[in-house]
Amino acid sequence: MAFIINLKNLEMKPHPKFEGVKIGYILTKEKHPELSITVLEILPGIEIPLHSHEKEVDTIFILEGEAEVFLRDSWEKAKEGDIIVISPKEIHGVKAVGEKSLKCYIVHAPALW
Repeated sequence: MAFIINLKNLEMKPHPKFEGVKIGYILTKEKHPELSITVLEILPGIEIPLHSHEKEVDTIFILEGEAEVFLRDSWEKAKEGDIIVISPKEIHGVKAVGEKSLKCYIVHAPALW
C-alpha cells in the first residue's frame, strides 16, 4: 500500500473527545493496523489532558505554533519543527500556547485510530 496525501486537501473535523481541537485522519487502522496518522489543530489556550497509551508509541511533529508538552513529570516548551516521541504507558499532555493555533502531525504505532 502506498499513497500521497496533500495536507491542504485534508478534511479537518471536530475532535471526538476535545472541544477546541480539530482532527484530520490521514491513515487509520482500517487501512493499516500497524500505524495511524492524524493532524491535530488545537486552538490557543486549549489543552489535551494528561493521558497515556497502553501499547502505542506517540510521535508528535509540530508543524505550526507553540506548545507546552508534559513529559517526564514537567511541562516543557516545544515549537514548530520539534518532534516529540512518547513511549507506551508514559504520561503526557499538550497545551497550545501563544497567539496562533498549534498544528501537529501525529503518528501512533501500532494504530490508535
